[in-house]
Amino acid sequence: MKRHLRVLTAAGLALIAMSASEAAFAEKQGGVLRMSHFDSPASMSLHEEATAAANRPMMGVFNNLVMYKQDVPQNSMQSIVPDLAVSWLWSEEGTELTFPLRKDVRWHDGRAFTAKDVKCTWDMLTGKSDDKLRLNPRKSWYRNLQEVTTNVDYEVTFRLKRPQPSFLALLASGWSPIYPCHVAPREMRTRPIGTGPFQICRIQT
Repeated sequence: MKRHLRVLTAAGLALIAMSASEAAFAEKQGGVLRMSHFDSPASMSLHEEATAAANRPMMGVFNNLVMYKQDVPQNSMQSIVPDLAVSWLWSEEGTELTFPLRKDVRWHDGRAFTAKDVKCTWDMLTGKSDDKLRLNPRKSWYRNLQEVTTNVDYEVTFRLKRPQPSFLALLASGWSPIYPCHVAPREMRTRPIGTGPFQICRIQT
């Protein structure tokens, strides 16, 4: 019981509001956000979980390359907007998707976010990196992804095996956060480091 309470507190009830970059909707920086939550997630690693118990409290800790515009009632390809990316461009053949990235973003531990972090995330998801996820529920999403390359520090390209216009929608989902290269997957299960407006803390109970 105590173990479940600690996990729930870390995942859902205590998020310190902290801006890693200029948050679009933040009125004031600092403080503590407390929220009720219906369950205790197995971990706080979004890439290893598949239920709303992890997704709901943890989405605010991370950023995607792109996301669905939050004030539009129904998601569509037209409601996708940049997040860590500043824009995107498809190649003429429809097999390369290039993202110029924001240069003003830092991880919660102070390190700079770069294109290397994007490549590391998808190398891990596709099983190409030395760092392995304990569980990988969305690996099948990326069967059409051939590779991710970094062009410069702040530009990344996804190369697909064949055209897939819906690929952008996968990147905009709540299950597609960017992970930091310098933090091991096992650490992300209990002490996740993100770039989002909220940072996890633990409160004594």
